[in-house]
Amino acid sequence: MRHMLSIAESSAEDVRQVLDRSYELRQAMKAGQPIPQVMAGKTAILIFEKPSLRTKVSFEQAVFELGGRTITLSAGEVGLGKREATPDVARVLGGMVHLIIARVFEHSKLVQLAEYSGLPVVNALSDYSHPCQALADIMTMMDEFGRDLAGRTLVYVGDGNNVARSLVAICGKLGIRMVLSSPPGFELDAGFLESTRLRSPELNVTRITDPRQAVKEADAIYTDTWVSMGQEAEKEQRRQAFTGYQINDELLDEAPARAIVLHCLPAYRNVEITSEVLDGPHSRVFPQAHNRLHVQRGLLSLMMGK
Repeated sequence: MRHMLSIAESSAEDVRQVLDRSYELRQAMKAGQPIPQVMAGKTAILIFEKPSLRTKVSFEQAVFELGGRTITLSAGEVGLGKREATPDVARVLGGMVHLIIARVFEHSKLVQLAEYSGLPVVNALSDYSHPCQALADIMTMMDEFGRDLAGRTLVYVGDGNNVARSLVAICGKLGIRMVLSSPPGFELDAGFLESTRLRSPELNVTRITDPRQAVKEADAIYTDTWVSMGQEAEKEQRRQAFTGYQINDELLDEAPARAIVLHCLPAYRNVEITSEVLDGPHSRVFPQAHNRLHVQRGLLSLMMGK
């Protein structure tokens, strides 16, 4: 595995290998066993055009645990495509470090970093995809329901954004049924669903506009913020459009008792999800956040271990 730019572009075998390695290393860490120092003497550059908590901490910690070091650069320090052309940044970094981890607005910048740097590149979030988040989400479902999730149902209630796109892609590769519930005008684009079906012919994805009907067979109910970074000007319009799509006790009453609740965070409490649910017995949101570290460790171990 050279890069991790999106789940859609990764093979099912790659996805399973990352999850298997993530479990293996998590178990070793918990048992106090040493893990392979595959990044000893190596440096990862972390480029963050957007604010970050879980992504930044988990990647820095994962690199450290694998024996490497990190250099973190903010948007103002690099200015991808503004202060300096992205291909030029990529060429410079290609002669100085060993790995690029980037959280960007435009996915095209990741593609350019991979093309021109000659280094492995990891997508730490883009407008198109959030692959490491989806891997951690699936690990959280595996923790709950076992390593074989074929036939399980993941219901996504909310905006058809980069997280939803990554979840559809990973569900298609692992045989998980996916239900999408979004208000009209905020659905995941049909073109992406069609291209995902071409890559994963067995993809089982259903659109159900009414969230109360959508969660009827849910094993996991997932939501994300209704207003992503860069959409702040649409805040009030979006909140009105998503009325009725909040994850609350009334919605959970429509779901099976086994259903767990997931959220990639940060959460706007009592907007897309109530505090009662976020902190309640169905929530796996904070173990889900911790799994970001375990997945990042597993992913980097595979990418940098050859």
